[in-house]
Amino acid sequence: MQTLSFDRLTERLSQLPGPEPRIVISGNFAAPSVLVRALGEALERCRVFTLNAQSDWPQRAGFISETPFVGPGMRHDPKLDYLPMRLSVVPRLFGTARPVDAVLLHTSMPQHGKVSLGIEVNVLPAAVGHTRARGGLIVAQLNPQMPYTFGDSELPIDWIDLAVEVDEQLTSSELQLPDDAELQIGERIARFANDGTTLQLGIGQIPTVAAERMCHLRQLRVWSEMLSDGVLLLDRSGSLDADGLINTSFLMGSPELYEWADNNPRLRMSRTETINDPSRISAHPAMLSVNATMQIDLFAQANASFVDGLIYSGFGGQPDFVTGALHSSDGHAVVALRAWHDKSDASTVLPILTNPVTSFQHSAIVSEHGCADVFGRSQHAQARLIIEQVADPRARQKLVEAAGQLGLRRDSD
Repeated sequence: MQTLSFDRLTERLSQLPGPEPRIVISGNFAAPSVLVRALGEALERCRVFTLNAQSDWPQRAGFISETPFVGPGMRHDPKLDYLPMRLSVVPRLFGTARPVDAVLLHTSMPQHGKVSLGIEVNVLPAAVGHTRARGGLIVAQLNPQMPYTFGDSELPIDWIDLAVEVDEQLTSSELQLPDDAELQIGERIARFANDGTTLQLGIGQIPTVAAERMCHLRQLRVWSEMLSDGVLLLDRSGSLDADGLINTSFLMGSPELYEWADNNPRLRMSRTETINDPSRISAHPAMLSVNATMQIDLFAQANASFVDGLIYSGFGGQPDFVTGALHSSDGHAVVALRAWHDKSDASTVLPILTNPVTSFQHSAIVSEHGCADVFGRSQHAQARLIIEQVADPRARQKLVEAAGQLGLRRDSD
């Protein structure tokens, strides 16, 4: 590992091969800002692959963003190259359709001959492995504020070609007080958990509320694509199995969460191919998968990816965990949403989706108005439960009429 100045690093990045080199970059809350800036100064044109880019992600001519999960920094980029894929199969890209010339990582400082990817593992180990195999460049932004985490996050320092040292605070999210709807939804989700449940909690305030409502339970385990501050509540309340590992692939939360993660022997960071593998998910008994969606329809199809026909996020791990949880013994796949979108003054429960489907065939659908247990129900009963238990009262009559037009009404159900 050779440590360079910013100017020298920029010079080395300018030597990447081809007219349009592809670079994979740490994503979510772990974007290496100094390396991204150096890349922007080094190359007039390149392809950059990252997950869930935040609002400070650069947009300029020649800087072509690729991703299977769109964050706020890419959402309105007309050059965006969106890849509609389940997250579990994304690592295959780097050895096939989208070979990588360089990987830019945000890591911890070295410990015992290794660095750690810290709060962001995801697809990065696969990118590093394929890039090294084809003689590409591995660059690290070494940061003493990045937690040292264990598992697939650890890389030998001799795998790193170039490095810069930066002392910068990690991006974090502020804890906010939940509103009434979030409290109601979180309470209903928590009722699906029992002692010994294995949890997957997605992004947002609702999973954190649900976790808080589970703090009376014991022997809970965690197998989750991401972790946020809800896991702190469960850990400190004694709810987590003291003998079990806490398994995840990335963290998004408060500085307190990152401090908890640093050198935590119970936290095991896993690559996407492991944590999102539906067969591995299903191997956990009583798996409870909790995910948010933006829209649901009377066929129980969920849209968490598109707004008005334009990509908003992506499949992410939702289809992987829904599938895995449904194949788990006593497992549940729960999808949650607000029944009414205030900004557009419209129902989020639709007769039938016009946007692409993110996932379907859940155990239950939860809103602030109730819970529709749809597993094992006929399509007619399913539609009725969604109207009666999930939809906002303002939308129910029109949904009843639409259900009739779609052949989803039957008096015997």
